[in-house]
Amino acid sequence: MLTLTENAATAVKNLTAQIPAETGGIRISDSGSPETGFALALAEAPQSEDAVVEADGARVFVDPAAALALDDRVLDAQVDGEGAISFALGVRAA
Repeated sequence: MLTLTENAATAVKNLTAQIPAETGGIRISDSGSPETGFALALAEAPQSEDAVVEADGARVFVDPAAALALDDRVLDAQVDGEGAISFALGVRAA
C-alpha cells in the first residue's frame, strides 16, 4: 500500500484544509495514459472502491487502478519559496 512521508502528510493536510468536509482528502487516480501518470484532485470523500491511506491526520484516496501501481511506493512532497507544492513518488525501502 502507498505510504506517505511526513512532508507529504503535511502538504495533504494543508491542501485539504480548503475542503469544508471532515472526510476530505486528496484523491489519486490513474490518468489512463503512461505519459501523464496519475491525476491528483481534492475530494470531499473517497469513492466506494477507493483505498484510503491515512498518515498523521492526512487522508489520501487511491482508485483501484492506481492502487495496484502504487502498492510499493512512497508519496513525498516539497514546497517551494512561493508556496507551490510538488508531489513525487519514490520506491519504498525494503
